[in-house]
Amino acid sequence: MKSSNLLFILFCFALIFACSEKQQKKLGEGKAITILVQPFKDIKSENVDFVVSEIKKVYPNVKVLKPIDFPENTYYKPRNRYRADSIISFLNKKTEENFVTIALTSKDISTAKGAIKDFGVMGLGYRPGKACVASSFRLNKKNLNEQFFKVAIHELGHTQGLKHCPVKMCFMRDAEGKNPTNEETDFCKKCKQVLINKNWKFNSI
Repeated sequence: MKSSNLLFILFCFALIFACSEKQQKKLGEGKAITILVQPFKDIKSENVDFVVSEIKKVYPNVKVLKPIDFPENTYYKPRNRYRADSIISFLNKKTEENFVTIALTSKDISTAKGAIKDFGVMGLGYRPGKACVASSFRLNKKNLNEQFFKVAIHELGHTQGLKHCPVKMCFMRDAEGKNPTNEETDFCKKCKQVLINKNWKFNSI
């Protein structure tokens, strides 16, 4: 083999290796966020503690804030509910860059959905964004904490850019107006990889 051909082949291998290494760096280069858990004063501390402990299994960098009252503009008197869209708007303004805030509540929350101006939901989050909210109001009392965590991790997934997922066991499936959390067991491989690329850890689940 001529030396010029050998040099060309070596150059190609070096180029492929450099591109691969650059791509790997790009996948993990996103700066790690801090998840701020903001309880409202209605939620029980034991519910908050459970959700936080489960979140930490997949994302250890979590800080719990002191409970606060609902902002006045979030209350929807005609239905005795709190507007989820107003809640995350409020949180978003308070949340600095490289932080994501998730509010936890036991109250009924709602948002606009299509032609429905006030649609009851379990949670809501910006996609992507810095704020989301999860409510335990519509969950099964027998395993409320487990379901509450799944709603919370779903909304946190949205803040990281994840869309609703067609995989039925995935935390990111669309609830479609129901409560499918008992069927959810984990993030699917595709959704999990997106989160791993954003410095999430899955050693414990």
